[in-house]
Order: sequence, then C-alpha cells, then structure tokens
Amino acid sequence: MIGNWANWKKFPQAEPRDVIDAPAGPGIYEVRYVSSGDLAAFDASSNVADALSSLRPQARSWKRLFGGAANGARNRELEYRTCPAASLGEAKVMAQVLLSRRQTYWRRAYVLPRASSAA
Repeated sequence: MIGNWANWKKFPQAEPRDVIDAPAGPGIYEVRYVSSGDLAAFDASSNVADALSSLRPQARSWKRLFGGAANGARNRELEYRTCPAASLGEAKVMAQVLLSRRQTYWRRAYVLPRASSAA
C-alpha cells in the first residue's frame, strides 16, 4: 500500500553531515526547484534513500573541486519529498498514475485554452 507524501525538505549538500531523510525501501521520490517549483527529478525506486543519495554531488570529486560552486548553488535551490510503498511494483504503478495526472493537468491548463481561444 502506498503511504502519504512526506513534507518537502531541503536537498542536502555533499558534506557527510548532511543526511537524506528518506525510506530505505521502495517508494517514489520527487525533487523540485524551490524558486520555480519546476520538477528536477521524479521516479520510483526499490530504495528511495539510495536513489536520492545518487543524485547528490560527491564532496571530493574533481568536478566539485574545479567548478563545483555552481553545483553547490544548484543543490541549495532543490527540495525533495518521498512517498513509501509496499513494493517496487506498487511504486512504479503509482509513479505512472501520477505522471499521467500531471500530463493531463498540463494539457488542460496550457493546451486546451489556447486552442479554444484561437477559434
């Protein structure tokens, strides 16, 4: 059974003391930009905590050492939330349902009004 969405949390930096508060089991995660609300990442995973950790920049990578200021600034603009599930299959089905709803919303909000106003 799918649980409820957690509250939005700031996406952690690459420092070891910054932890990701997410289920260590199956579920869905969503990452967005704070300023605009635009979606940065969305997926179902068998281990949500690992999936979100893989999105974090590595603290000692060469990219971070030579030009990592932009990466650090981008991460401060991100926030995430999670939703636990009983199984990966259930998480994938729920992710598809949510994506379908999002597409339907955008289609109605931005495509249909323009088409009807042109007529």
